[in-house]
Amino acid sequence: MTSTIAFFNNKGGVSKTTTTFNLGWMLAERGHTVILVDADPQCNLTGMVLDLTESDALENFYKDNPKRNLKEALEPAFASRPKPLEPVECVAVEGQPNLYLIPGHVGLAEDEVSLGIAQQLSESVQALKNLPGSFRHLFQITAERYGADYVLVDLSPGLGSINQNLVMTADFFAVPASPDVFSVMAMESLARVIPRWATWARNASQLEALADADYPFPKPDLKFLGTIVQRYRLKNGEPTEAFRSYFDELDRAIDDTLVPALEESGLMFAPDKYEEAGLEGSVRLASIPDFNTLIANSQQSRKPVFSLTQDDVNRKGFIWDTQSKNIESYHALFSQLASRVESLTE
Repeated sequence: MTSTIAFFNNKGGVSKTTTTFNLGWMLAERGHTVILVDADPQCNLTGMVLDLTESDALENFYKDNPKRNLKEALEPAFASRPKPLEPVECVAVEGQPNLYLIPGHVGLAEDEVSLGIAQQLSESVQALKNLPGSFRHLFQITAERYGADYVLVDLSPGLGSINQNLVMTADFFAVPASPDVFSVMAMESLARVIPRWATWARNASQLEALADADYPFPKPDLKFLGTIVQRYRLKNGEPTEAFRSYFDELDRAIDDTLVPALEESGLMFAPDKYEEAGLEGSVRLASIPDFNTLIANSQQSRKPVFSLTQDDVNRKGFIWDTQSKNIESYHALFSQLASRVESLTE
């Protein structure tokens, strides 16, 4: 059975894309078949897999590879064409044979309005009834084609209808965050938004029009995996004092606001399941310090930070010794993260 995981936070700049790419690679390294989905119109995840250094590279990819992106794969549903959705011919991720990508499209945001209307009026406007279940159906048939164990979906930082749909039709969701005031505020926002979305999804799944659609809207069974805290600096192996204070504030927002709201909406596992998976305090899947200069090497080589080689980093002597230890440390962190995800989703 395929597990679909949405990575979502309505705050930007919290390493959602980097997390999706690195975790997907690590799960593939551990023997799983993984499909990455770039559902952010900015297409940053696509840029981590494809060489987009030329100014027209993405446009040329679309031209040379029709239907091999999320927007065009969904077009039969959104353009009401008399043909069924077909599995996406995914892009194989170079260097990791178990990893694939459904590329993003800069025009995906154009479907936001159509989906929003469909999710409100599909019971009365029959032409719209196939849209709410189309994303989930596309992921399922593509996962079946590749025998995928995981579908990891990288979302934009908005609160629009596409994100609402992708979170609520996933099996699990995780929230990347940073130890800063904006992530603290985001937790409070998510505590209001996610339960409201869950109520909508439960009601939508009971509508006769959506149940009888070509792509039925699924009964939601969403569970929260936890948070992944990133983008902070270390001093003597610990977060610096400035970041430490925000860690404490973030933990309070999660423990006192987000978790109770999710529990009330039935979106949490039992506490012992998180304990068995080895999560840190405040339902934290992982704490991953800043990649510093390694992020540039990762982007340039289109590899995760923990798979970088000395040639990728182009360093020698003492500098390489230090970098190699950091790379090993990140490999251990992402391996632990993957293990926890496996435990919670098995």
